[in-house]
Amino acid sequence: QVRLVESGGGLVQAGASLELSCVASERTAIRRFMGWLRQAPGKEREYLAAIDWSSGSTHYDDAVKGRFTISRDSRTNTAYLQMTHLSPSATAVYYCAASDEGRFDDHDLWGQGTQVTVSS
Repeated sequence: QVRLVESGGGLVQAGASLELSCVASERTAIRRFMGWLRQAPGKEREYLAAIDWSSGSTHYDDAVKGRFTISRDSRTNTAYLQMTHLSPSATAVYYCAASDEGRFDDHDLWGQGTQVTVSS
């Protein structure tokens, strides 16, 4: 079954760092772009970062630029999101997604999400 599986979420204090992982079940789950998004309770899904799987080029939303780092390991089909200086506003379910177009919409492949909770 082709799928993405996120892990690494948890409960941390404000100011802490956390690294999320997204493992693709097989190579065919990898698309041109792998991205990370999050959704907080009662809010719309928010784009965070994306990486071009082939070139390694990255793109970030301004809200996380300088604090979050997306990376990938082609050998293990794993994408990462390193997050630093977390604040309570970062509390959300974090999703990774695979997209050929980089749109990260409902037509793309999504993981089940991992919960990140940041306490004050």
